[in-house]
Amino acid sequence: MKLLTLIGGALGAGLAIWLLTRFGLGHVLALLREAGWGIVAVMAVHLVQMLFSALGWHAIVGHARPRPSVRDFVLLRWVREGVNNLLPVAQVGGEFAAVRLLRRRGVSLVQATAGTVCDLTIEMVTQILFTITGLLLLLYLLGRSQVTDEVVGGIGIAVLVGVVFLVSQWFGLARLVETGLMKLAGHFGWQGMDEIKGLHHRLLSLYKSPRQVTLSVVFQSVSWLLGAFEVCLALHYLGHDRSLATGLVIESLGQAVKAAGFVVPGALGVSEGGFVVIGSLFGLPPAVSIALALIKRLREMAFGLPALAAWQWLERRWRPLQGAVLQGPGDTVDPTAQNHPVSPSTLPRETASATARAYGDVS
Repeated sequence: MKLLTLIGGALGAGLAIWLLTRFGLGHVLALLREAGWGIVAVMAVHLVQMLFSALGWHAIVGHARPRPSVRDFVLLRWVREGVNNLLPVAQVGGEFAAVRLLRRRGVSLVQATAGTVCDLTIEMVTQILFTITGLLLLLYLLGRSQVTDEVVGGIGIAVLVGVVFLVSQWFGLARLVETGLMKLAGHFGWQGMDEIKGLHHRLLSLYKSPRQVTLSVVFQSVSWLLGAFEVCLALHYLGHDRSLATGLVIESLGQAVKAAGFVVPGALGVSEGGFVVIGSLFGLPPAVSIALALIKRLREMAFGLPALAAWQWLERRWRPLQGAVLQGPGDTVDPTAQNHPVSPSTLPRETASATARAYGDVS
């Protein structure tokens, strides 16, 4: 997997360099200078996107206790995006980081895993709907051609993968994962894996809550639509205004291309190439499409680098919520306690030691 990532990264970097060389780095930089402080306004839109994505995650988790606050989920979403965008983790490592942080908050492993998988699935389903909307708009605006047929065919494969992932959960994928992990834990003597028991049933119970699912779908859909507005705003500051419908097509298909390029770290080069192809359908010069892609890259770095630092800080500083089940055997937070953060120093010696060991605070 590491070799595949290295190869993908090298090819992606080569493609990005070729695009910049082919279509003029100087021209692209001039466009970015023209956009100026407008780039900051574009970045600000993503803050609202993250909020709606976090609200969708918070909604699907339901009312199980302990339930982290919306603020906690905003922080988790920030970290999750930073890890996925900047580290070579095939765009899914952020979910593992999120599960780990949820456990530090006192959420059980099965609850943290189920909630994160459900959120990832609903995000994928809403992206599929967003992509299909973009494809329909593309055909409506431009009509059918060889280029649109190729775009539809390529995006259709990504949509099919998403559908398979969703359906597989209903037919026992989680149960297979759960059983496999339990067997491995028994074979290698891993501790704490018994917490994963019931993952399949927990997933289905979350999916069978109409109100939670509906809220999550609405919030995630709004987040995707805000991405279309972000594209239109960026194109405005680049001096090439386009309609919201065009922005929706560019964003929906661009995100689908990025998802399809998950093997390449950060979809480097793949995303830029996708914007060039899609932008050309609407008369955007290649340099403008590359500048649009670079604005998104700048936003990923501006948010992602602090997110990675916040991740490390949260790993050290986050403590279980009131009423949380700690990772020490049988230890729980006193439900009569006041609303103060739990610290190992405030617990009995045995409980504090177990908690510290579980969270890596001691060797």
